[in-house]
Amino acid sequence: MSETSQPVEDAGDNEKRPQFGTRLLTDDADVFKHNAWDHVQWDTDQEEAAQAAVQKNSTVKMSDDQRERFQSDAPKFWNSFYGIHDNGFFKDRHWLLTEFPELAPNEANDKTQPRSIFELGCGVGNTIFPILELSSETQLRVYGCDFSERAIEILRSQRQFDAKRCEVFVMDATEEQWKVPFEENSQDIIVMIFVLSAIEPSKMQRVLENCYRYLKPGGLLLFRDYGRYDLAQLRFKSGKCLEDNFYVRGDGTMVYFFTEQEIRDMFSKTGLKEEQLIVDRRLQVNRGRGLKMYRVWIQTKFRKPL
Repeated sequence: MSETSQPVEDAGDNEKRPQFGTRLLTDDADVFKHNAWDHVQWDTDQEEAAQAAVQKNSTVKMSDDQRERFQSDAPKFWNSFYGIHDNGFFKDRHWLLTEFPELAPNEANDKTQPRSIFELGCGVGNTIFPILELSSETQLRVYGCDFSERAIEILRSQRQFDAKRCEVFVMDATEEQWKVPFEENSQDIIVMIFVLSAIEPSKMQRVLENCYRYLKPGGLLLFRDYGRYDLAQLRFKSGKCLEDNFYVRGDGTMVYFFTEQEIRDMFSKTGLKEEQLIVDRRLQVNRGRGLKMYRVWIQTKFRKPL
């Protein structure tokens, strides 16, 4: 894996696994018995080594001209990414229904309580398709948007795409006024999975404020993204840093690595109320090659007050 790698949260989760937080490594001799372990504690040496790696790879910052180019050409880089990988890069995120049971089918209330779910940064449908596949709700409406025209083209072309229950469109989520096919205060759930990290930090708060605007009172924002000192951050080479904790991958796409407090502050500032905020420190292993990979993700649930 290198700095060109995109989200690999599924890499160790292809086997059916229990909900986060329940698989604990109590004996180091068992480390290669499973693909992933939860609540992995870092010792002082590991924490200091991570800090040193980030300090080293972020000392040299890109110039203002370089930053402007990567930000203005972001659609081109993402279109190129999806053009290369088509729909074969990500695995469908069935783990989402374990971590976020709110997305699971709700047939019991189907006739009296229709649901509307909106995914920001839907890519080629790896979150949308499991929701559609597992739910027979006739009144379920799923929306998705992405920065990349190519991603939306691929999503619409898949056999799983159901135009009767799903509508997807191209949109830059950093725009002040979203152009969406639904009203404000209308979405039961908004989903953001490894999306906010791809946005320049100065525009992140605006995105979250629009999420608040379009959620129903009582609606839920489900979020998962990169945490500070994740393996992907530590492996960046010098010269790839745009600003602190914000980097450019080899393919031109950008990525930020969050702390727990940053997420709490940004979400709370919109008026959303915290229901869950987990720092997911996970040890993934490649059993075939005997490799250990320390991942850090942040998973949250924030609700719009009634």
